[in-house]
Amino acid sequence: MKNIVLIGMPSSGKTSIGLLLAKRCGYGFIDSDLLIQNDQKALLCDIIAREGAEGFIAIEERINAELWAQRCIIATGGSVVYGDRAMRHLKEIGKVVYLKLDAGEVCRRIKNFTRRGVVMRGDVHTLTELYEERVPLYEKYADVTVDLSGKKFSEAVSLVKKAAGVRR
Repeated sequence: MKNIVLIGMPSSGKTSIGLLLAKRCGYGFIDSDLLIQNDQKALLCDIIAREGAEGFIAIEERINAELWAQRCIIATGGSVVYGDRAMRHLKEIGKVVYLKLDAGEVCRRIKNFTRRGVVMRGDVHTLTELYEERVPLYEKYADVTVDLSGKKFSEAVSLVKKAAGVRR
């Protein structure tokens, strides 16, 4: 089985679900946000402040486009879908699973999107606007979509495992 690449809005559970899924399936786990922080020797929010949204997106695209892994769950940053080269690469090395939440749930989960390191481009200033901008991109790149709205954590992990086609 190839890698499983998790995409979705910030707070959709990519890291939390990815870690447990990796343990359940015997896969490795990679958090691409941590790779970016390691590469830049800074927190995401500090990188965004230093480089601006477009600069951060360029760094994120480079890191994800160069990523190589086998039999891993890869939790990406929510803005990875702004980088077509990165997304084409991730689709080549794995099955892309979109962890979908409704806009209201995303807004309830994120209390401080600036400190969290959420990339806001151009005229996007609210989480609702961000959601509306990104959802079409998540849908474009996803091989499969798992709607996690209102799901408990354990149920979410099982749904993602099934959708990704993991049999273990």
